[in-house]
Amino acid sequence: MDTAISLRELASRAAHDDVARDQLVRRVRDLALRYARVRLGRFGAEDLAQDVAQEVCMAVVAAVPTYEERGLPFEAFVYRIAAHKLADVQRVEMRGATPVADLPDRVDAAPTPEEAAVARDEAGLALALLQKLPEAQREILILRVAVGMSTEETADAIGMSPGAVRVAQHRALARLRTMLTQLEAGEVA
Repeated sequence: MDTAISLRELASRAAHDDVARDQLVRRVRDLALRYARVRLGRFGAEDLAQDVAQEVCMAVVAAVPTYEERGLPFEAFVYRIAAHKLADVQRVEMRGATPVADLPDRVDAAPTPEEAAVARDEAGLALALLQKLPEAQREILILRVAVGMSTEETADAIGMSPGAVRVAQHRALARLRTMLTQLEAGEVA
């Protein structure tokens, strides 16, 4: 996969080039999947994250023929679609129960219940601390750390300058460190 070609360029080629469309879908899927995994925030929500990534890909492919350049990177367009799809999934999940899979016939090589509980607790702690950050700082950390966007891509996606993104990211990480230190010391974070 050629990551030297921007998503914007792939999108402009995708309307008439199947190879470009396939590359666009792969890159959009990776971006959407990383974003969905973090935003869903629940341990074990992999199936939902996969579904959201698939829906984002379908929406992007459907929108490519009518996509209009507005001066923002194509990643910002994908990010907005992913945010809307995630909001839809989260609304549905809050309303209904999730079906349980059948019991397996063989021994599972997955983490033990204790390991899973520790991982779930650590993930829950990280997400709880993340939720205490202001929305802008939280989004910046998600886009930079979990999704893997560059500073410039993040800045374009949320309408800030790259310098402002760097400062906000630094402040968010410092605030998380402080909250974790207070929590470990038994203070209220």
